[in-house]
Amino acid sequence: MATILGIDPGSRKTGFGVVRVEQGKPHYVSSGVIRLPVSEPLGPRLGVLFASLNEIIDLHAPDELAIEQVFLARSADAALKLGQARGAAMVACVQRGLSVHEYAARQIKQAVVGTGAANKEQVQHMVKTLLGLPAAPKEDAADALATALCHIHTSQTLKRLPAASLSRGRLR
Repeated sequence: MATILGIDPGSRKTGFGVVRVEQGKPHYVSSGVIRLPVSEPLGPRLGVLFASLNEIIDLHAPDELAIEQVFLARSADAALKLGQARGAAMVACVQRGLSVHEYAARQIKQAVVGTGAANKEQVQHMVKTLLGLPAAPKEDAADALATALCHIHTSQTLKRLPAASLSRGRLR
């Protein structure tokens, strides 16, 4: 049984989602949005993010982190702030012994929806469906859960590949 913490990082709000894998199936544990104090400079906001993630790690004891990679932002300043938020999140997790796995936004959408060009509503709908939730999670939480699901799907696929290549007597 593995527990995955998915993170959709941001400098104003960061989505998180915790998914536990039992008998090969993903099960919803928790999700939400960490709202950072926008009236504060970036440094204190990153401190809030770091502390909040430590609380989530204490509460749910995840084994691995799946985090969305930086994509092209509106501006260089926005991209830098996003990168710093990702860094704070990654450090919080690495310090607690979690392995870190990064995924591009298109890769996450492809794994969860079936197309890398999916919109937010499609991601929310598929997260709701795949995890059997009564309602669609908020955008940032849905993106974080989708990141965790992407990691689960990717890990399960990679575990099957060596066995498949050996059984065919090819590759290697």
